[in-house]
Amino acid sequence: MGYMNNECDQQQTDSVAAISNGKEILLQAFNWESHKHDWWRNLEKKVPDMAKSGFTSAWLPPASHSFAPEGYLPQNLYSLNSSYGSEHLLKALLHKMKQYKVRAMADIVINHRVGTTKGNGGKYNRYDGIPISWDERAVTSCTGGLGNKSTGDNFHGVPNIDHTQHFVRKDIIDWLRWLRNTIGFQDFRFDFARGYSAKYVKEYIENTKPIFCVGEYWDSCNYKGHYLEYNQDSHRQRIINWIDSTGQLAAAFDFTTKGILQEAVKGELWRLRDPQGKPPGVMGWWPSRAVTFLDNHDTGSTQAHWPFPSNHIMEGYAYILTHPGIPSVFYDHFYDWGNSFHDQIVKLMDIRRSQGVTSRSPIQILEAQPNLYAAVIGDKISMKIGEGSWCPSGKEWTLATSGHRYAVWQK
Repeated sequence: MGYMNNECDQQQTDSVAAISNGKEILLQAFNWESHKHDWWRNLEKKVPDMAKSGFTSAWLPPASHSFAPEGYLPQNLYSLNSSYGSEHLLKALLHKMKQYKVRAMADIVINHRVGTTKGNGGKYNRYDGIPISWDERAVTSCTGGLGNKSTGDNFHGVPNIDHTQHFVRKDIIDWLRWLRNTIGFQDFRFDFARGYSAKYVKEYIENTKPIFCVGEYWDSCNYKGHYLEYNQDSHRQRIINWIDSTGQLAAAFDFTTKGILQEAVKGELWRLRDPQGKPPGVMGWWPSRAVTFLDNHDTGSTQAHWPFPSNHIMEGYAYILTHPGIPSVFYDHFYDWGNSFHDQIVKLMDIRRSQGVTSRSPIQILEAQPNLYAAVIGDKISMKIGEGSWCPSGKEWTLATSGHRYAVWQK
């Protein structure tokens, strides 16, 4: 997909309903420690606040039985008793979310699966004794199975699933349909999407019809040593190519914007305008498919593999919540950092909604200097972040909200 062809999707009828509406705001409703805290019960109490705040979908941690408590080493996919709580508590949470019209997003971990019994080569690469009782043919040859070579990158230390096998895809589709139609998840997030070909994601979406889908296609930005390069076009192009290969049915997390924004807020705001005058992440090329975010359970939380600078969080949200793309808010910032952060984020969400900003809103970047970034989004919002002072020209603008190093105006 050439990036200039970026918004052809407005014309096509969309099988994934939420992408065409463009009004999504997501909540990542967990972090790396959530499994220790009776999670389904905790979230159930927060559903009214999620709805009132304006979240359309909440991404839940992997609900299936897993070898690791966080849920990312699944074994028995049909068992929904996990460290996050029982199947009964999960169903109570999903019921409440349905009442409050917040969609539940399931975390779909189908790149790899922990075996139950030893097979070929003495490895745990069989799944005897549990539902979806595959043999070694379901495991890629690169990770000790008798299947074909992987169609993507390997997730090391655990059998990787061979999606080229028809019987494997049939079983995965049956399971996804069960999550969608029987359990009541409406949205899907595909974990480790680099691990298998996007054409299978397309097949899974087409056969299960979730309302909204997002993939985690995460690879490294372009660095020279520790210095983030200005031009990240090859990085965003790889994400664009993945989205395109899903038949444009999935959105993708905008890791490019995250990587650039977290350097930009440290006094390098010039990074936020690319040479064409557009936003420099996936958001600048294909905003209706770009899920923007500051941190997740891997980059932030207690893992902190690639954290957003904590003293610049509100500037980050002032950027993603006023800009095109599909913004996602991280649980920690919203619920663990205190009322001030919660209320400032809600205020930005309110302005986004009331001023009609969507994933496809046009944007004009007015300033991108080391300590000042300013932009007009649509025709009813303008904003600035950074130490520099700025305000929009014209009497019709009124200040809508402001905080430490950010301000937003509306017409």
